[in-house]
Amino acid sequence: MSGNGNAAATAVSAEPVTSTLWASGRAVQQLAPGCHPQSLLEENSPKMRVIRVGTRKSQLARIQTDSVVATLKALYPGLQFEIIAMSTTGDKILDTALSKIGEKSLFTKELEHALEKNEVDLVVHSLKDLPTVLPPGFTIGAICKRENPHDAVVFHPKFVGKTLETLPEKSVVGTSSLRRAAQLQRKFSHLEFRSIRGNLNTRLRKLDEQQEFSAIILATAGLQRMGWHNRVGQILHPDECMYAVGQEGGCSVPVAVHTAMKDGQLYLTGGVWSLDGSDSIQDTMQATIHVPAQHEDGPEDDPQLVGITARNIPRGPQLAAQNLGISLANLLLSKGAKNILDVARQLNDAH
Repeated sequence: MSGNGNAAATAVSAEPVTSTLWASGRAVQQLAPGCHPQSLLEENSPKMRVIRVGTRKSQLARIQTDSVVATLKALYPGLQFEIIAMSTTGDKILDTALSKIGEKSLFTKELEHALEKNEVDLVVHSLKDLPTVLPPGFTIGAICKRENPHDAVVFHPKFVGKTLETLPEKSVVGTSSLRRAAQLQRKFSHLEFRSIRGNLNTRLRKLDEQQEFSAIILATAGLQRMGWHNRVGQILHPDECMYAVGQEGGCSVPVAVHTAMKDGQLYLTGGVWSLDGSDSIQDTMQATIHVPAQHEDGPEDDPQLVGITARNIPRGPQLAAQNLGISLANLLLSKGAKNILDVARQLNDAH
C-alpha cells in the first residue's frame, strides 16, 4: 500500500520499536522494533486474539479507523478487533490556532503514549497529523491507497455556486492551516483569511449557522469520507494551493508540495511562503523511479526508511524518492527558504 495526501498507515514494533498503520488519511501505529506487521496479527498466536486499535474520538477518525479495521478483518478473519477511542491535546484546545499551541504531535501524543504503555496494539492516524520525525521506536507499517490529496472550499449557503475568485471583496475564509492561508492570500488578495478550529462537524456548523465566514477550506478526502461530497464547492488545484507532505503532513508551517508520476519520472514541486503570501520560493525537481517486476534487492536487515517499514518494496525506488526530497529541500534552502520560514515563525509567535 502506498499513498500521499490523505493516507493511512500501519506500524508495528520490534522489541522497543513502535509501529504505525496509516491509510489514506489514516495511519496505524504500534510498538515493535523491526518486527513484521503480520507478526502482530498472526492468527495462530492465542495472545493476540484481540487486537486493540487506538484512535481519536472524532467522527472522521472513527470512520477512518473503522475502514482500516474492516480491511484487517478481511485479511485476518480469525482475529477480533477492539477500537479504543481517546481525546488528544489538539481535540481539547479549540480556542487557539494550531500553529500557536506550541505543542508537537497535537493529535498523536496521547495515542503514542497508550501504544508505549501497551494499552493498545496499533493506532490509526491521519498521515497529516504525524510529526515529521517519528518518536524513537515508532514506525509506519503501512500506507493505504492514496485518495484525493487536494484541498476543497466549502461555501456558506448564500455563496453556493461561487468560487474563491468570485467571492465579494473582504469575504472571510476560515482555515486552521498556515500553509493554506499563506498560499491563498497570495493568490486571492481580495479575501481575508482567519483561523477556524474544531472537528469537521464543528467547522461546518460554524460556517452554516454563523455569519463570520463566507467559506472554509478543508481536505477533500475528509469531506468524501464523511459522505459530504455535496458540500465541496471548489477543489483547489496545485497552482492555487499545494498540499502538505503526506497530505496533509502538517499545517502549522507555510510549506507545501505537489507530486506527479509520469513515464517513470517522479516530479516533486515544493514551496515555502511568508505568512501573508507576499514572498515565496518554489521549484521543481525530478528523479527516475524504477520499480522492477520482482524484488531485486534481496532481504533487508533494516526495512525502515524515513520512518516507514516497507518489506515488500524495493530499496532503490525508496532511496530515489527520499533523495529527491532532500535535494529539493536543499535547493529551496539555497534560494533563501530558511529566511522566509524564520520570519514566518517569528511573526506567528508574536501574534
